[in-house]
Amino acid sequence: MTEIEKRQAALELLARTLMKPSSYQPLAVRLLWHLGVNVRPPHFASFLFNTVSIGGFYAASWGLAMWLIIWHDKLTPSQAATTAALAGLCFGGLMASYYAYGKRKHKLPSWNELGK
Repeated sequence: MTEIEKRQAALELLARTLMKPSSYQPLAVRLLWHLGVNVRPPHFASFLFNTVSIGGFYAASWGLAMWLIIWHDKLTPSQAATTAALAGLCFGGLMASYYAYGKRKHKLPSWNELGK
């Protein structure tokens, strides 16, 4: 089974759980798929991958917005980067926990067990 076929099987399985599609196909993941980047649906990605990817995106976007709106005259760039990184780590960890909980709640198999 190819990675694309596994992803399709995972999406069909997730659809049967009655979760909202926006939960298991977030906008960023759909955009990556559209660009040809093959990433797993978040419920099938590792906790560490979800933490780092979601937290990194959040830290970069939120940190940039805060720098442009508020921090540019209040914090040094290193203080702003540290604050954004900590916020990203917290947010990424919370979101990774949400996906891990959903995987456990719906008794989803591991990525390697899909299609067997």
